[in-house]
Amino acid sequence: MTVLADAVATRRLLDRLGLGPRPGDLSAAVGQGFEATLDALLATPADPGPPPPVLAPIVDRGKPGTPERQAAQQQRSQGQDALTRWWLERMWATAAPLPERLTWFWHGHFATSAQKVDQPALLLAQNDTLRRLGTGDFRTLAQAMVVDPAMLVWLDGRTNRVGAPNENLAREFMELFALGVGHYTETDVREAARALTGWTVDVDPGSARLVPRRQDTGTKTILGRTAAFDAPGFVDLVVARPESAAFVVGRMWSRLISTTPPSPAVLGSLTDAYGPGRDLRALLRAIAVSAPFHDSATTLVKQPVEWAVGLMRAVGASPSTVTTPPRGRGRQGDPVHQHLEALGQVPFRPPSVGGWPAGTAWLTPSAQLDRLALAQAVVAHATVPPGPAGPNARIDWARQVLGIDAFGPRSTDALRDVAGGPDARTVLAVAALTPEYVIST
Repeated sequence: MTVLADAVATRRLLDRLGLGPRPGDLSAAVGQGFEATLDALLATPADPGPPPPVLAPIVDRGKPGTPERQAAQQQRSQGQDALTRWWLERMWATAAPLPERLTWFWHGHFATSAQKVDQPALLLAQNDTLRRLGTGDFRTLAQAMVVDPAMLVWLDGRTNRVGAPNENLAREFMELFALGVGHYTETDVREAARALTGWTVDVDPGSARLVPRRQDTGTKTILGRTAAFDAPGFVDLVVARPESAAFVVGRMWSRLISTTPPSPAVLGSLTDAYGPGRDLRALLRAIAVSAPFHDSATTLVKQPVEWAVGLMRAVGASPSTVTTPPRGRGRQGDPVHQHLEALGQVPFRPPSVGGWPAGTAWLTPSAQLDRLALAQAVVAHATVPPGPAGPNARIDWARQVLGIDAFGPRSTDALRDVAGGPDARTVLAVAALTPEYVIST
């Protein structure tokens, strides 16, 4: 094991528990030191950010092909696009990166998609809930998510009623959100579905409510416990299980630190920090001070959104200013959205309830071409001071702008091929495609 120097570990903090440094952020954090930077990340609440779009409820009563149906579809598409642009802009602009990074993490964990949730306002409300509760305790967050209006639509919770329970939400809550595979039975699913009956969604004003006549108030036996469980009681039961602690800790580790699982000893220390209070900030602190976090061999492939937002933050190019005509597949007129679509990851559109893949699934030849197209569009609007003359100086400039510790020989050779050109920003675009940047070290 090679232990990272304090400056390198501090840079890793900004990448793994944030969204990448903005110009000046890394030098300021290194000046503060690792411990002070960690304290600041954990203590800073979410900032207000740019105002969210105004999203009115969509009324879709027309038959297919009618002007009413077409108008509703257009309103829905415009609302979803506005929502995506707003969140990317917020991630780019935030001065409080940890809450925003965790909002992104929880969006992939409690994956809810516009593919089925046809009211953008419900997705916006869920996004706000994830941000408000995502750095507190997991129990409170899980309680909110199991009756979240967008989630009730996504996993058919709003059709779950006494006498005709729908099992989707109960199954996915245990398997994907809180327990993991192999820690429940089909009987547990059926009984848990009964506990979650009665909830419905009012699109206007965009809230969930419990309808007593639709609720099953009888006795249920779930995970070996018998009681008249309702939704809060079910969540409390599941989250209190030791298997839940190990599952949530492991999921956070795999998405923020490494797809290589922690050793049993490290997992034990992390679950101890997480504790009976299911304290997410305590868990994050324990992760950051753990030995693997400070091991140079601990790496993580950046997801496309993390990579793109980190690049835009590093070079000072906001998503709204990246207006270069798009290339390749996807939506016309919005290069960031278009290229993220080509890369396979657009906010508010996870492919399934399991969220997006992790790790080397993102490292494909086609992805490299799509990254290059987006990197070129982004660096064309960079606001960092232009690079110096001379190939070696330009390569080092790109390294500093992107917060890379050092380029390996192959990356250096690739950068030398473009470093003598007329535009220093070309070096930035190629540097953003190197393993040293695509894979967070």
